[in-house]
Amino acid sequence: MKNILSWVLVVLIMVFLLNNCFSSKVQKDITQKASFIAELRKLYASGDTSKWPKPLVDPEAKPYFSEIGHLPEVQFPADNPYSSEKALLGKTLFFDPRLSGSNQIACASCHDPELGWTDNRALSYGHDRQLGTRNSMTILNAAYATSLFWDGRAGSLEEQSHMPIQDQREMNGHIEIAAGKIAKIKGYESLFEKAFGSKTVTKERIAQAIATFERTVKSPPTKFDEFIDGKIDRYSDDEVMGLHIFRTKANCISCHNSGYFSDSRFENIGTSLLGSPQEDLGRYLVTKNPEDAGKFRVPSLREVTKTGPWMHNGSMVSLAEVIQLYNKGNPEPSPYRSTVHDGITLTSHKSEIVRLLELTDEEMRQLEAFLGTLSTKTQRLIPPPIPQ
Repeated sequence: MKNILSWVLVVLIMVFLLNNCFSSKVQKDITQKASFIAELRKLYASGDTSKWPKPLVDPEAKPYFSEIGHLPEVQFPADNPYSSEKALLGKTLFFDPRLSGSNQIACASCHDPELGWTDNRALSYGHDRQLGTRNSMTILNAAYATSLFWDGRAGSLEEQSHMPIQDQREMNGHIEIAAGKIAKIKGYESLFEKAFGSKTVTKERIAQAIATFERTVKSPPTKFDEFIDGKIDRYSDDEVMGLHIFRTKANCISCHNSGYFSDSRFENIGTSLLGSPQEDLGRYLVTKNPEDAGKFRVPSLREVTKTGPWMHNGSMVSLAEVIQLYNKGNPEPSPYRSTVHDGITLTSHKSEIVRLLELTDEEMRQLEAFLGTLSTKTQRLIPPPIPQ
């Protein structure tokens, strides 16, 4: 009996000691983690990016990399300088459905300011309720994009403005006819005269005015901008860690960099579904370069919480789902990696940047928390009166 009691006592002592050791280790880990986050907070909120931890950037992305930060001032092209009168004209045209063939669809139909300047649909409705083939990209901060549309088929906002008008699925109009309709509207005469010095309406002036307005659609400073400027308490611990993970382990910064949070390049992330009914050849349709099959423009992450659903086909309905896809390296289904288009065999070559990340559930939650700091409150915009 004494031996049994002795063993029980020994076991109890060992349990007590192990528990103390475990508690001490847990407390030590918590202290170390808090200290690490405090140091990150100080570095990232220093106002000096040279003090930030070194980012982990893939070798193939390094030639195009620039550090994340504030949006610079918008640059207006020399052949289409800014004026408030031209911006007002462009804003008016942006909301005018008479640019469409049916007189019912405006640019704002798919780019609603209260919906993040998109429509929050997987695919947009257009002429005769036809579904488009791709998700409508937001025009927020479009002034910073070096090409427009998912496939980059427009090199400027001026060029882009004509394309939806003439697309049979979208506005089903013709830019010459649209210009003729606008020219017959008495109320537009003074707007064109103030913007361009004469009442003459041309397709070029329509394009310049809409592009000028679109360049004014810019995000105000975000929580992220305030934090890196020194407002050290603007971020929670999770947001601090999310920022750090974004720049390091999650590899987001290889493509989503600069103040625009995009390098404006084209990447194949394995979502083209070649050979399926939903296939999209992406950039290839513009360049005819087989290496571009399945590539799409890297979108900006500013205002990302407002611009869902995400991806070129609107297939992702939550940011958590998007993060999961990248965390798993988006293993491309083998049946959907090749197709034959116009007699040419095309193969999807997923970017090496997209790979298994092995983020923990906590890290993915922290990454999503950081992405939330790149968005601002929705600001109500009152459309201008449509001229008669």
